Amino acid sequence: MINIGQIHELEVVKSVEFGFYLNAENLGEVLLPNKNSPDDLIVGDTIEAFLYLDSEERVIATNQAPKAVAGEFAYLKVVDISEVGAFLDWGLDKDMFVPFAEQHRPMEIEKFYLVHIFVGIDGRILASSKIDKFLDDEKSHDFKLQQAVDLIIANSTELGYKAIINHSHWGVLYKNDVFQRLSFGQYKKGFIKHIRPDGKIDLSLQGGQETRDKYAKIILNYLNKKNGFAPVHDKSDPKLISDLFGMSKGAFKKTIGGLYKKKIIKIEKDGIRLIED
Repeated sequence: MINIGQIHELEVVKSVEFGFYLNAENLGEVLLPNKNSPDDLIVGDTIEAFLYLDSEERVIATNQAPKAVAGEFAYLKVVDISEVGAFLDWGLDKDMFVPFAEQHRPMEIEKFYLVHIFVGIDGRILASSKIDKFLDDEKSHDFKLQQAVDLIIANSTELGYKAIINHSHWGVLYKNDVFQRLSFGQYKKGFIKHIRPDGKIDLSLQGGQETRDKYAKIILNYLNKKNGFAPVHDKSDPKLISDLFGMSKGAFKKTIGGLYKKKIIKIEKDGIRLIED
């Protein structure tokens, strides 16, 4: 089924002076204006197009890529305010509308806000900064431990940071697991660290083979710059490890354990040492 607010691969079925018509199946033939189509497009081609309503509430297509589609969250800038609401830059010629009723607090021009994109009952694509109503902690999920996920960093708490997981659930990044600066609205890759009995999710920015390889490279680069020795080991203070390598003590211990097993380093009483070839 073809839906407004989504990107679909559609076939070009007709060429007219002002653009092309695409077969949008249940939505009928939809216009792709010349200004939003590639120069070499011809009838019979297929093209990825985003569908939305124009100012006259007709379904229209564009090959411009929005910063988010319906059902997703995005961190967007206010570019205009009117007597009915605010308008956000979301990557299309037509700005995204946020009615006053969908503003968590009154929006201000030039400021950025975390919003949810959705299709209203009239078919118009709208945004809301009342993000909690689009995230249900009670909703079931099928996340697995160590699964790689996409995160959007939201507000900070005494425990750490709340983050939106794959545009669908809340999760928590604990302060003692974060070794980099995070900012509101930032997009990050993360991992499922723990799923609590109540279904709530703890997150980590470290995990998977890619991260392990990255940490091994950081430690080996340090050793190569310091004549093959680092004055830290598995009993060292976590802050010292974080300051030197930007990783948790747990991640450090796993990484040097792997390097030790591969006989790349040896663990001494006062630190770790690169084994010379």
